[in-house]
Amino acid sequence: MEPLARLHWPVVLSIAAALVTIGMKSAAYALTGSVGLLTDALESVVNLLAAVTAYFALWYASRPADPTHTYGHEKIEFLSSGLEGVLIVVAGLGAAGYGVQRLITPEPLQAIELGSGLALGASVVNFAVARVLLHYGRVHKSIVMEADGQHLMADVWTSVGVLVGLALVYATKLTFFDSLLAIIMGLHITWTGWGLIRRSFDGLMDHAIPRDEIDRIREVIRANLPEGAIFHMLRTRLSGARRFIEFHLLVDGDISVREGHQIASKLEDALVAAMPEVAVTIHVEPVDEQESWEPEYLQRLGEEPLPPPPTTPHVP
Repeated sequence: MEPLARLHWPVVLSIAAALVTIGMKSAAYALTGSVGLLTDALESVVNLLAAVTAYFALWYASRPADPTHTYGHEKIEFLSSGLEGVLIVVAGLGAAGYGVQRLITPEPLQAIELGSGLALGASVVNFAVARVLLHYGRVHKSIVMEADGQHLMADVWTSVGVLVGLALVYATKLTFFDSLLAIIMGLHITWTGWGLIRRSFDGLMDHAIPRDEIDRIREVIRANLPEGAIFHMLRTRLSGARRFIEFHLLVDGDISVREGHQIASKLEDALVAAMPEVAVTIHVEPVDEQESWEPEYLQRLGEEPLPPPPTTPHVP
């Protein structure tokens, strides 16, 4: 995990953007009476709460491991992004529900041009900040920062939908379009939030890292294995930005403890060089011992459960 000093400023920028856009969208709603703009303003309030939560999560996740959290504190990022997903879902359902209400009981809109201009300005602010958050979230593999960026992008799409609805109302004088677009964008926001909740749940349940990264890990291990050594029982999990890797290294049972340790250290160094954010645990076992093979467990992991054919004995 990068130190907070390097990651906190994009989230502070998100907090500032939320405060600015709350003011702009609230003014737009007060001028027009548009239900779409009201739901857009409420979404910015949720943005503010989510950004503050993200800041706290990054601060807590950056704390080093301690006796009570020996693997670090990064998993709070999944909790934070899950909470943000819940907030997005609530905002989306609220927007859709209020759109339905105004569809049933429509009200005339006023000052559409000025209100639309304010909403457009707020969207530009959110779009710029969302791109910054998504960039830093992907570079530093921070799910909480990426979630905040996705949240802001959901807000941008909400605003786009609201502006389309206002343009149709302005052109046709039918307030029906304002309510309809509020419903559609509310459902879109809800879908975005559900995706974040699902991703956060996977992280809290020790989900394996992505398949392409696992393939890369296997390639690095194979490239650094000495002749006669093999590996199996590869397990991985995510914890915020960190990747945890475990596997069994099977070597000639006659080599010394020192030689086995040197082989394992070389593999660990190669993996860390290829993926700096990983933490590696290697269990060294004799390849020719039956106890080194656990067929049922290996099958559950999708690996070959049978030992290789005997090789030439090691000559010290």
